Amino acid sequence: MKRIKVEIAPGVETEFVDRDRALAQVVEWAERGTRFPIVIFGPEGCGKTAFLRQAAAVLRELGYDVFYLHPLDRVFAAEVDDPDVKTLFLDLVRKTLEDERWGRLALAVFDLTREILKKRRRKIAIIADDVFQAIGLDKAAAYVKGLLNMIEHPVYSYENIVVLVATSEGVSRREIGRHFWAELRPMWNMPKEGLQLLYDKIPGSKPSFEDVWRWTGGNPRVLGLLYKNMWDFGKAVREVVVKKDLTADFIRRWGKWLVEAVEDPDTLWGRGAPEELVRELEAKNLILYNMYYREPQFWVDQPPPERDPELGIGKNVAWHTPLHREAVRRALKEGS
Repeated sequence: MKRIKVEIAPGVETEFVDRDRALAQVVEWAERGTRFPIVIFGPEGCGKTAFLRQAAAVLRELGYDVFYLHPLDRVFAAEVDDPDVKTLFLDLVRKTLEDERWGRLALAVFDLTREILKKRRRKIAIIADDVFQAIGLDKAAAYVKGLLNMIEHPVYSYENIVVLVATSEGVSRREIGRHFWAELRPMWNMPKEGLQLLYDKIPGSKPSFEDVWRWTGGNPRVLGLLYKNMWDFGKAVREVVVKKDLTADFIRRWGKWLVEAVEDPDTLWGRGAPEELVRELEAKNLILYNMYYREPQFWVDQPPPERDPELGIGKNVAWHTPLHREAVRRALKEGS
């Protein structure tokens, strides 16, 4: 299996590592197709994009025509055998880059798929990363329903089809989850052994791996953020405080609950925590709420532990990473 190249920190590139169980799941999906679109959600920076790019490469090796869409990063690819469809796709990409109507290609994939299947039965894969922000969160459920219709009621028959969609948005997860139009699968940060493989690739002097593990909780993006800040944990925390807009007003409104939640995220579950606070924390991509059972069949790759207080993982609620939790703690201290 060919491993793609990924940038794990500014100027630091390596091949895709670990996630062996997740890649085995891709092979399983390739063999039988996906009965529903698989919507993958999880902490920001946990590696969903790298996984989807690797999944696209795997599916292509397995004989699939693959459409890969990542509007937010302005990355679009059509690894297809039909030259006419590829030309049409590239024309749409050029127009999209000119007028920045990022949702165009996300919607055009329906017509492009029909064009491919009109000529002969094929194996088709559609891999869409963070398309909901491009088309609008209010259209997320309708888009997933369109993908399901393509699976269930194709205009032209196909040999097999795989549909993978990724989102970090708690809002879109709830909207999609209200319907039986997709199979929702969480993906967590990397396991300790996997993160060490990335840590070992980082050049120069660095803190001990145990310290880095406690700061990142296995999140590859946080690893890169720490490297960018020359391993100054305090600077990285302040950067997250600013990016997440953890203002004094936010702290004044929710300080009582946040003080408890940084010690135990399950404080936000079934103990009377205001729904508005939970929704804000989800919208800011700070917590994962309503964690799934830890049985592996519910997850992409390995599930997190049932609880890990040191990393901010509760049974039902978890901070995206220890760094996210520490940013809230810092905001509480500065806003008090």
